[in-house]
Amino acid sequence: MPELPEVETVVRTLEKQIMNAEITDVIIRWPKTVEDDPAVFRETLLHQSFRKFERRGKYLIFRMDDCTLTVHLRMEGKFYIQKPEDPLNRHMHVLFRLADGRELRYHDTRKFGRMKLYDRDADFHVFKNMGPEPFDEAYNAEYVHRWRQGRKEPLKSMLLDQSFVAGIGNIYADEILSACGLRPGRSCKRITRKDEENIVRETRRILQAAIAAGGTTIRSYTSSLGVTGLFQLDCCVHARKICGRCGGPVNVKWIGGRSSYYCPVCQK
Repeated sequence: MPELPEVETVVRTLEKQIMNAEITDVIIRWPKTVEDDPAVFRETLLHQSFRKFERRGKYLIFRMDDCTLTVHLRMEGKFYIQKPEDPLNRHMHVLFRLADGRELRYHDTRKFGRMKLYDRDADFHVFKNMGPEPFDEAYNAEYVHRWRQGRKEPLKSMLLDQSFVAGIGNIYADEILSACGLRPGRSCKRITRKDEENIVRETRRILQAAIAAGGTTIRSYTSSLGVTGLFQLDCCVHARKICGRCGGPVNVKWIGGRSSYYCPVCQK
């Protein structure tokens, strides 16, 4: 699933390519992709232009003239910018025809991605019970300390909980815990104040590095817009057999339904 750096990459790439582009038609080939009534969705977006590009957690947010379009890519969602005459395949579920002759095409092999319309000035800071953004001042060591009081879940589960902090997924949770020297299965109640500071610092450092690298191409991720992520070259443990720090073997453990990679030497 695309995580915060991948979504940020897609948002910024689209910003450069379709800023102020006007939608002249919307073709919905798989209605379940749209959470609104498909006819209302299409009618609302006709002759709207892309004015502002944002991200909240793993959601893409497109501010239009009179409404806001949100997109969650889920497992396999991707955007393509193509010409109308370019071949369509069966996985292209929503097409946005633009006034300049191009088409913005939403491609989703698994059909899990979703789109929904909101008011133009909708506030997404409290969107879907999400926690703070990793780069917000509210995400700090004191916040981590308060959050984990009375909780016993594994640190990996804490980082994946979108109500704790928005945007972190499996890859970056593994890398953050590796950088902190903490095993993913350790209970969140068994860490120190220093660990709390490290989690915040390493979260920001790793996500910033991943954004700069354009995300990660492990499995199927690509922005599909001429940008391919390279952060997998810097991963120390995730999907690796050898630890990028000590050179020892990397172990894999199943935690909360997700595969968790860690080094038994570097992570105590």
